[in-house]
Amino acid sequence: MRVFVAGGSGVIGRRLVPQLVARGHDVVATTSHSGRLGELERLGAQAVVMDGLDAASVGEAVASAGPDVIVHEMTAISGTPDLKHIAQWFAATNRLRTEGTDNLLAAASATGVTQFVAQSYGAWNGLREGGWVKTEEDPMDPGVVGAEPVTNAIKHLEAAVGSFGGAVLRYGALYGPGATDDQVELIKKRQFPLVGKATGYTSWIHVDDAASATVLVIEQKATGVFNIVDDEPAPANEWLPYLAESAGAKRPMRVPVWLARMLAGEAAVVMMTEGRGFSNAKAKRELGWELRYPSWRQGFKEGI
Repeated sequence: MRVFVAGGSGVIGRRLVPQLVARGHDVVATTSHSGRLGELERLGAQAVVMDGLDAASVGEAVASAGPDVIVHEMTAISGTPDLKHIAQWFAATNRLRTEGTDNLLAAASATGVTQFVAQSYGAWNGLREGGWVKTEEDPMDPGVVGAEPVTNAIKHLEAAVGSFGGAVLRYGALYGPGATDDQVELIKKRQFPLVGKATGYTSWIHVDDAASATVLVIEQKATGVFNIVDDEPAPANEWLPYLAESAGAKRPMRVPVWLARMLAGEAAVVMMTEGRGFSNAKAKRELGWELRYPSWRQGFKEGI
C-alpha cells in the first residue's frame, strides 16, 4: 500500500515508518521541520515538509502523494510535563487534533482516499465511575477542571474520524525511545511524587507495540475505536516506584492530595488518585495483535 504518515518524525512516526517499510509498503512521511527530512529518508520514507494547520499545505501534500491510506500521528508535545497548565502545554496538539484532523479529512475527501487512521489517547482518562479498567464501549471521562480543551480536542478527533468511517487508536501512556525522557528526568530529581494513596490507574504502551498495532489496523483496513495499551493497567503506587527503580532513581516521595492539587493541579491529582485504565482485549482479538512488551514491568526494565 501507499501510506501517508502525517507526523512521521514524531515519537510514534519514527517507529511506525520503518515497520511499514519493512513490510513492503511505500511510505510518504511528513514533518513540519525541514531539518528532519533526512531522518525520515534514512528510515526509508519519501519525506515531505507539511504544515498540518495549513489546509493548503495539507491538501497539496496529500494530492502529491496519492496515498491509499492517511495516518494521522501529528502532535506537538514537548518540554517538561506541565499538568498544572495542561491546556497550555497541549495547546498546539489540541489544534492538530481539531484543525489538523479536519484538514487531513478534507484532503482525503478531495483526493478520494477512503481509509483514515488517527492517533487518540487512552491512558488514565477512562470514565471515573465503576471499575478501574475500561473497554471501547465505555464512555470516556468528561474531563478534568482546567483540562477541558484537551478533552474537547480528543472528542473532536474521535467524532470526526468516526463519521468518516476511519479508525481511532487510543494509545496508552507511551514509553520507549524518545517518549519518557522528560518524565524520567523529573523522577530522578524527585519531582514526580506519589499523590495520596496513588490508587489511580494508568495504561502504558511501548512505542514499538503502538506502531505494530497501527500497522495491523492499516493492513486489515480496520475501522472503529481500539485501545492500544498493554496487558497490565496498574495503579500509580505500583508503576511509579517501579519506573523509578528501572531508571536508577530513588523511590518517589509521597505528598498529600491537598498539596499536590496546589502545586501540580487537578489533572495530576486525578491521574494519581482516580484514573481509569483501559483493556486491550478488542485489539488483540480483532487484529491478532501480539505485544513485544505485554507489561510495562518488562518494558521499563528493557526500554528505559
